[in-house]
Amino acid sequence: MSKESHHSLDEVHESINTTSQKSLWKRILSFFGPAYLISVGYMDPGNWATDIAGGSQFGYSLLWVLLMSNIMALLLQSLSARLGIVRGKDLAQASKESYPKFINYILYFLAEIAIAATDLAEVLGMAIGLQLLFDIPLLWGVCFTMLDTFLLLFLINKGIRKMEAFIIALISIIGLSFLFEMFFAKPDFTAVASGLIPSIPDSDALYIAIGIIGATVMPHNLYLHSSLVQTRKFNRDFKSIKQAIKYNLIDSTIALNLAFFVNAAILILAAATFYKNGMFQIAEIQDAHKLLAPLLGSKWAPILFALALIAAGQSSTVTGTLAGQIAMEGYLNLRIQPWVRRIITRILAIVPAVLTILILGEGATGKLLVFSQVILSLQLGFAVIPLIHFVSNKKLMGKFAIKTPIKIISWIIALVIISLNIKLVYNEVSKWLLTSQHPLWIWVVIIPLAIGAIALLFYILFYPTHKERKEKHVPHIDKVQFNKLPTAHDYTNIAIAIDFSEADKKGIDMALKLGKNNAEYTLIHIVETAGALIYGKEINDHEAATDKEYLESYQKILIAQGYKVDIKLDFGSPKKQIPKIINNGNYNLLIMGTHGHEFFKDLIFGTTIDKVRHRVKTPVLIVK
Repeated sequence: MSKESHHSLDEVHESINTTSQKSLWKRILSFFGPAYLISVGYMDPGNWATDIAGGSQFGYSLLWVLLMSNIMALLLQSLSARLGIVRGKDLAQASKESYPKFINYILYFLAEIAIAATDLAEVLGMAIGLQLLFDIPLLWGVCFTMLDTFLLLFLINKGIRKMEAFIIALISIIGLSFLFEMFFAKPDFTAVASGLIPSIPDSDALYIAIGIIGATVMPHNLYLHSSLVQTRKFNRDFKSIKQAIKYNLIDSTIALNLAFFVNAAILILAAATFYKNGMFQIAEIQDAHKLLAPLLGSKWAPILFALALIAAGQSSTVTGTLAGQIAMEGYLNLRIQPWVRRIITRILAIVPAVLTILILGEGATGKLLVFSQVILSLQLGFAVIPLIHFVSNKKLMGKFAIKTPIKIISWIIALVIISLNIKLVYNEVSKWLLTSQHPLWIWVVIIPLAIGAIALLFYILFYPTHKERKEKHVPHIDKVQFNKLPTAHDYTNIAIAIDFSEADKKGIDMALKLGKNNAEYTLIHIVETAGALIYGKEINDHEAATDKEYLESYQKILIAQGYKVDIKLDFGSPKKQIPKIINNGNYNLLIMGTHGHEFFKDLIFGTTIDKVRHRVKTPVLIVK
């Protein structure tokens, strides 16, 4: 039985045709858009909380963290885009192919935690913005955010271009708001420049710095970008793929630098108003809003601040839902209705927000926002390590695998992120052990979880290399014994459907028993990747090249044992292409292997065998 292929974000997959644009500028612009959807995650309310906390407590001294984070983000997002463009798979789909099922379940669970932490920041930011502008109680504001769960459905039904236009409009509101805020604040630009020199004043600054990294380089954006670039349709030849990578890099550079401007503006605003006036503990967005008018002498400053906050929360909530859909479909091959997915994601964010407000009060929302960003940072390694492995793999990426200098820089970034996170966990656990009245639960729960997370990081780091060493060039070919097989029939032209699984052995064994040494055998394989389904024989990817190599290996082994063997490699759906080959040939038997019945899959998708046997005129022998 063949696997059903599916696209990432199928409803908008390749919905924008870039090949129809004859003008160079129009062609470049047709690729612009995905990075702007990514960039909103870099200026969401979670960033605001960490930037305000960093600026008020440490002045301009953490600006370098923002700059470093932006450079890291640009590199990692470009790698994510490269994966989606070259392989036509998102990060979740690539992980599912590369890691064992149990590990993928864990990675999926961690991805969902990251997405829930992201959505928590959007919920709190939107609720705070509504409270600041319209004086709505925070608890009501949190509940009100449930209504925007259907905004994504409306936008995606209008097409990806409409969604991108909506997001760019919100980004414009955020950018213009902070442009005016900077005018009101009048920061000391000499001090701003000194903040670009790396320094970590104390352990609290490390906590904030890691929060800034987590708020800037977000794991869900790596899943999202590898999928969104697939909304563009382009030719699959070397030149077109290279061009798509180049144009997406330009798109990412512009969009992420805009996000850096917004984040830097928030931190500079906090430093120029609060730190400068000795207000070192302004971590709450609400407090920042109240103090802006008297400190800056303008009634417009807090209004613009709240308006930008709402725009940030609303734009980010769209991309968070898309990331959740991508992770679920990629890791679990499970697609549910978008409105169900949206409601589940939002409920996971609303529950901790409501509990925090009810138990600790509205004043704890700022700490919850910063904590959510630290959680995001802790998830980064589990997305970054697989991503670097995938884009470094020459067998999968071909000529588009990243070069050695980029590979080294990427691994250094991963090492920095993981080292900072381990340092943070060590500091926090040590602090809890000293201050907790009941340290037993820390030893029983927290420390084993931390050790397990580190073990998982090492596993996903070394497993792909270990797997590559152990992989055989032709799967299962060593299990097929072709010698001393009885032949007792007069079939003269036998076709055998091949899918490079254990079923091949059974099918070939049966064919050689029924045919004679004088019979002619044809091995048929259909490449059914996403690219093959769309581009047919024009596809030029790793999977097609590998399948051809495997098929030729089967042929050589059989020819060496004295059999007459031909091969046919075709592209598209096996249900359509196998009958076409058989009906156009002079075959008197088709043999197909089966993996056995999977009732629910057969019920929903149907089987390849059922479709083929009804469409061919030749007798079909099914070998189980």
